[in-house]
Amino acid sequence: MASHLTELPLDLGALIRNALTPQRGALVTFVGTVRDQHQGRAVVAIEYSAYRPLAEKTLGRIESELETEHPGLWLRIVHRLGLLVAGEASVAIVAAAPHRAAAYQASRRALERLKAEVPIWKHERYAD
Repeated sequence: MASHLTELPLDLGALIRNALTPQRGALVTFVGTVRDQHQGRAVVAIEYSAYRPLAEKTLGRIESELETEHPGLWLRIVHRLGLLVAGEASVAIVAAAPHRAAAYQASRRALERLKAEVPIWKHERYAD
């Protein structure tokens, strides 16, 4: 299994190719990008860091638990680390399932759990 964390640009196409099978009739993708504004201030970049061993383990656990909850689900979460400029993709979630409801639900829950449970931190760099 490839890493959940990368310093390289996210390859959404590869994630989608891995998710597609004849048994999975629904595919949901989520891509989060660096916004150029935060609370009225111009953002030029965000630096993401993580405690890698725990972040990898936690992301794998989230995927596994959601796949167990939804039979036939395939879920992958990948997050960028390092300095990303406004507009760059920072996180990708791909959920594929036999039916759309499970794919939508798993994608949303994966993002919520990522934000609440995974030791990934961001430091915003403002224009001023």
